[in-house]
Amino acid sequence: VDRMPAKRACICHPEDITMFTGKKVAILGGGKMGGILARGMITRKLLAPQNIIVSDIDTERLEELHSTLKLRVTGDNRQAVKQADIVVLAVKPQNFPDLLKEIRQVSNSSKLFISIAAGVTTEAIEKGLTKKPRVLRVMPNVAALAGEGAAAVTRGHFARPDDVRYAMAMLGAVGLAVEVEEKLMDAVTGLSGSGPAYCFVIIEALADAGVQLGLARDLSEKLAAQTMLGAARLCLQGNQHPARLKNMVTSPGGTTAAGLRVLEEGKIRATLTGAVEAAARRARELAGS
Repeated sequence: VDRMPAKRACICHPEDITMFTGKKVAILGGGKMGGILARGMITRKLLAPQNIIVSDIDTERLEELHSTLKLRVTGDNRQAVKQADIVVLAVKPQNFPDLLKEIRQVSNSSKLFISIAAGVTTEAIEKGLTKKPRVLRVMPNVAALAGEGAAAVTRGHFARPDDVRYAMAMLGAVGLAVEVEEKLMDAVTGLSGSGPAYCFVIIEALADAGVQLGLARDLSEKLAAQTMLGAARLCLQGNQHPARLKNMVTSPGGTTAAGLRVLEEGKIRATLTGAVEAAARRARELAGS
């Protein structure tokens, strides 16, 4: 079951709840991210469970979502779209062509379509639906599982300015969201989309170092993870440049300075920059395949 902690940095606002009054949302694809978004909207009271319908071919998954979240479920994508004002396209990228063909006849410009599929452009979705469909493309990340996601939203040719507010509110229920131009979505994929994996490697390495120095494994992992979480929150809450925060804990000739020297000798900045660039480049390649 998709779970979120009780305490988290929610970016929801009271007006978000009012904005969803009378709206119905369909989520086509009840996988991990679809379930996270549904739970977030219900938990943050953007929508009542009866105003969310999830479709999927996996009946066991639908039963799980229905029993835990009390939302409506169906195995019929077309039926789900017919009942919705906002449609979240949450299937795998390779399944998009078939999905768009299936729902084309029941889509219209009165509905807002929000895609969370990596590499699928708004133009491709627009071509697969009816004339002038309102389309938004979203790049979420796995940290939404903990209610600490980092996501970006971009709008298609026919999306209205106010449409973005709906996606921002839905994503704000499971973390932080920003709006970017579509040409920057590959950069977002390389940074925040793939970024949690880079962070996990850093946490793992810090924990391994702690074990090597005598700390118990579970204790070392907790200290490493909490250290990264605390550092991230200082960046977000204090609105200070990371370099300034780094300097706050780096005394001349001290322990942190010694550690930072080793990181710089290992070219940590160049390595992380290269990782983001490689992931963004691969995103472009996959989009063109």
